[in-house]
Amino acid sequence: MLNDIEFETMAKPDPAELSAFYRRQRHETTQSPPRLQRMMDNTFCFVTARRSGELIGIARGVTDGLWGRLAECKLDPAYQGPACVTRTDGRIEHDSQGIAAEMARLVIEALRKYGVERIDALAYGTEEDFCEELGFHKMRGVVPMELPIDAPVPAQQAVSVSEGT
Repeated sequence: MLNDIEFETMAKPDPAELSAFYRRQRHETTQSPPRLQRMMDNTFCFVTARRSGELIGIARGVTDGLWGRLAECKLDPAYQGPACVTRTDGRIEHDSQGIAAEMARLVIEALRKYGVERIDALAYGTEEDFCEELGFHKMRGVVPMELPIDAPVPAQQAVSVSEGT
């Protein structure tokens, strides 16, 4: 069924179109066109999936040149299979047609061609199976952490060093 889906690599959508896509998925993110444009400008690889011109999926990869990250892979739940559970955020819960997997593969391929040494992804519960099917595995000992943008960062405390006796 992929024959009626058009995949584009490096064809970034207009910020208004991306914002509308996020709203349809009930994905909470900025609605600021300048911030969405900045996010797209700082994305190494951006992949879109369209059906009859309509944006139905996106995937993007970021890199610092050494490590890469599958930063986002979202597919409209209407194009996922019957096992799609939450139907929010565009989470990949049942990629029965392989649309999301193709978008993710295109991002992974671009990162590999660029020469990154490692590719990471964050999976949100129901997306773990999707990531594992792409070859990702759970990292041992890693705890995802987050710093809210408005949280104060504690000042560095002075460390006293005593001379050895």
